[in-house]
Amino acid sequence: MVPTALEHQARLEVRNLGGIDETAVMFEPGITILTGRNATNRTSLLRSIMAVMGSDDASLKADADEGRVGLEIDDDRYLRTFERSNGTVTTEGEPFLDDPEVADLFAFLLESNEARRSVAMSEDLRELIMRPVDTESIRTEIRKLEREKSRIDDDLDDLDDLKAELPTLEQKRSRLEADIEEKRAALAAKEDEIESQDADLNETREEKQELESRLDDLREKRSTLERVRSDIDLQQESIESLTAERRELEAEREELSNASVGKQADLSDETDRLRERTETLEREVSDLQDVIQFNENQLDETGSIAAHLHEDTDGSVTNALVDESVVCWTCGSTVKTDRITSTLDQLRDVRQEKLETIRTLESELNELKDQRRTYQKQQKQKEAIEQTLDDITGEIEDRETRLESLREEREQLNDDIEKLESEIESLEAADFGDILDLHKEANQLEFKLGRLETELDDVTDRITTLEERLTKEDRLRSQREEIAAELRELRTRIDRIEENAVEQFNEHMAAVLDILGYANLERIWIERVERTVREGRRNVEKTLFELHIVRSTDTGATFEDTIDHLSESEREVMGLVFALAGYLVHDVYEKVPFVLLDSLEAIDAERIADLVEYIADYPEFLVVALLPEDAQALDDTYARVTEI
Repeated sequence: MVPTALEHQARLEVRNLGGIDETAVMFEPGITILTGRNATNRTSLLRSIMAVMGSDDASLKADADEGRVGLEIDDDRYLRTFERSNGTVTTEGEPFLDDPEVADLFAFLLESNEARRSVAMSEDLRELIMRPVDTESIRTEIRKLEREKSRIDDDLDDLDDLKAELPTLEQKRSRLEADIEEKRAALAAKEDEIESQDADLNETREEKQELESRLDDLREKRSTLERVRSDIDLQQESIESLTAERRELEAEREELSNASVGKQADLSDETDRLRERTETLEREVSDLQDVIQFNENQLDETGSIAAHLHEDTDGSVTNALVDESVVCWTCGSTVKTDRITSTLDQLRDVRQEKLETIRTLESELNELKDQRRTYQKQQKQKEAIEQTLDDITGEIEDRETRLESLREEREQLNDDIEKLESEIESLEAADFGDILDLHKEANQLEFKLGRLETELDDVTDRITTLEERLTKEDRLRSQREEIAAELRELRTRIDRIEENAVEQFNEHMAAVLDILGYANLERIWIERVERTVREGRRNVEKTLFELHIVRSTDTGATFEDTIDHLSESEREVMGLVFALAGYLVHDVYEKVPFVLLDSLEAIDAERIADLVEYIADYPEFLVVALLPEDAQALDDTYARVTEI
């Protein structure tokens, strides 16, 4: 048993709704029986409860321009008002529910209730039970989380690669540090040797200074040349990288539709057309509802008059009404009541078909809106790509200009170095040959030392960057675990709801059949299966709820039967149990305090009593409309409303 909400009293006030002029009813927690003959406004009262709860399945009294229904539960008040203007009825106010869909499906179980009728009509039970579930929103969230998980996986893969790179970099840093120490020691030794050689030379100060000046110039030029060569390599690499990026962006731009703007215009036109069609259908549905309600009220009043006349002791009038004929209030001719009832049924079917068409059109409108957003996004992507391409082209041009300048500088430096080397060679003499070689060797050592120190700085910076990125690994793995858990929950949510629905139906169907004791009806159960079905031009795998009915023969043998062979009573019970399963699966009892029952005449009185008492375990308020002879089968302690 599902625990009900906290117990409250509920007071309902109704004016000018359905066939009701004005009434007020107090409901206590538990079962309330609306007892009376047909056309005593029992259904109008139930629809009034539905209206104040938020349902649109209620209508203004045919001869009234305004109406209202209010509900007071403890200190909370809820109100719906109805006003007729220019042939159209508008509603205002604050109902109990913002969205009445689950209540309309699984709590307001009047004769026309879709869940109640779905079993008898062999409709798609799985679709109906899953209708309140926003499966597309779940799938969208799954796709979003999958993209986020993929991004984190890529980041973690990169970190794994970085961890593999780190030992190599550490080894390279150690090797570079050792090479630098070796080069520094060799340079120090070379400088000592130069200093020793300098002490033995008797060259003039001017000659020595000139030679040293040329050597310094040569060292500086070579250093500059190396820097220029490095800059040239860097510029060339950057140009290649930018060129490759430009090619990728151009390819991406080509993939985007060039006709996005035109498609958006087409979609806007189609959206306007569907919206106008929907508004037209909604007006037609509203008009049909007014016609249906008016005729229902007329039938109710005719029934009341007939019931009153049957009580007359004079049989002549009563006999005149035995054929159940009435004077048609539209054309004035005498017709059978069942013909008017049949016409009303046809009008209800037309209204239902139009409602289905409206739902289809709304679905198509949502798809068109999604497509238009997609095209708008593509257009923005294209504009962003074009801006980026302009920036890249400008940067490539700047770098090519810089590259050309560097190449010219390189040529000039080569010429300068060649000239300096020639000048130094001309300054060489026998006494200066050895010292000149020593200076050249020292220059080379200094140059190599500079290269090693630069490389060491690069390696050290790379190691620092890797170590900083690796500190994020624990956070990324924690995020990935959270996303994976959320994905598991989302991916199984739909399955869990479906499995729960099947379990609830099978469990309660078995219990109800055991209580009601239908002869030779052994079991009714639902099986959740995967079937390959045809959708358009494709075969797709689809989850279905298959209904099974098992009967037994007089000899005790069992066989599987079809729903067509069930009695009306059995079909009604099965529909109510299916609605109860949806009520429990979607936790409707947490949102809606009322369950409403009507049109149970196909079930015998004793079974009605057992079924009502079974269902009463779940809602806080169970309101049941019954004929007097059926109401007698229920406990006298239950609250009864006999006049509305």
